Amino acid sequence: METHEREPTRAWVLHPDLKSDQHRRMAEYALEEAVALAAALPDLEVVGAETVRLQRPHPGLLFGTGKIAELKQRMEEAEVELVLIDGPVTPVQQRNLEKEWGVKLLDRTGLILEIFSDRARTREGVLQVEMAALKYQRTRLVRAWTHLERQRGGLGFVGGPGETQIEADRRAIDEQLVRLRRQLDKVVKTRELHRSARAKVPFPVVALVGYTNAGKSTLFNRLTGAEVMAKDMLFATLDPTMRRVDLPEGGPEVILSDTVGFISDLPTELVASFRATLEEVLSANLILHVRDISHPETENQCANVLEIMESLGVNKDTTVLEVWNKIDLLPEDERAATRQRADRDGNIFAISAVTGEGIPDLMQEVARQLASETHESKVSLSFSEGRKRAWLFDHDVVEKEEQTDTGFELTVRWTARQEKRFRDL
Repeated sequence: METHEREPTRAWVLHPDLKSDQHRRMAEYALEEAVALAAALPDLEVVGAETVRLQRPHPGLLFGTGKIAELKQRMEEAEVELVLIDGPVTPVQQRNLEKEWGVKLLDRTGLILEIFSDRARTREGVLQVEMAALKYQRTRLVRAWTHLERQRGGLGFVGGPGETQIEADRRAIDEQLVRLRRQLDKVVKTRELHRSARAKVPFPVVALVGYTNAGKSTLFNRLTGAEVMAKDMLFATLDPTMRRVDLPEGGPEVILSDTVGFISDLPTELVASFRATLEEVLSANLILHVRDISHPETENQCANVLEIMESLGVNKDTTVLEVWNKIDLLPEDERAATRQRADRDGNIFAISAVTGEGIPDLMQEVARQLASETHESKVSLSFSEGRKRAWLFDHDVVEKEEQTDTGFELTVRWTARQEKRFRDL
């Protein structure tokens, strides 16, 4: 019997370069990232990619009619089946463009959701992606069923208009979201139990964060000896991975956590859905912000990561070390200058996760930070100081608590900064 392999879907990538966008990125690198996103999807062949310069988006079609006709001709010649637009597209624009071009269309959010859907492996990851996809679909319900425009309510001809098909679909999505949220809550509780068990064994947590494809998983593999998927591909790692690591020179044992990579314009649905996964970052004792220092847009990528960390609610007291990765890709003179810049700042380390250059110095600093980070104290609180007691538990610093006749005696382990903030309450 002959086996027929499935032909890859022929895709065309468009990056709308909006002159009216104050935060617009360099079109060349934005298009390059969009093509890399497309390449992250399996069974997809990018047959064309271009930047379309726009003064402002057309409300109904996004592009002007002349540009749409020009693109249609090129797409027909290339036998394109899927168009990927690197930016937001309204439901009306999506429907009109699909009708004009006769192809399926995905915007940036839809593309990222497709990638996450393909990559999710754990039960938690699958649930989170499904929730994010449903929230996205809920916003894109447009009137597509004219024959079901209204389902009549009541009896005979005197009944009210009933609910529209869109309302029925929206209600069905809401019900499915409630079911998924309940399932996810169970998974999250299991994760919290694991986190509580780790808290009893005093292993500090070191979290790796950074822009997608910055080299977090390669660094994670080098430090732990694990075999997490590490490829030159956006979102190669999706589900969080944790391993125990022995720090050098008698440093403490730590839990190293590899998380999903961030990206500019990360869909809000995904940020909300993946909050549970990223809680490892929220509870980390130390964060390593891994940057691809060889990338032309490394500063913009850094700003995007910091913005997402802030939106997640990462504690401002948590120490963050910047790890400038991929210095092996820099020219020799630029590499030397980058090392000098990093050496002048005690919180920056220039490394190569591939060659191992600079990693020993980084790990020594991690050991030093964690060894000197926490100390144990005794705290006495009266029954009326409930706010202070709640603050201690919220920051997960309580190791032991005993109730006395006048209040509570607590044994806490915290950083100097946490203690100062507590004293200032």
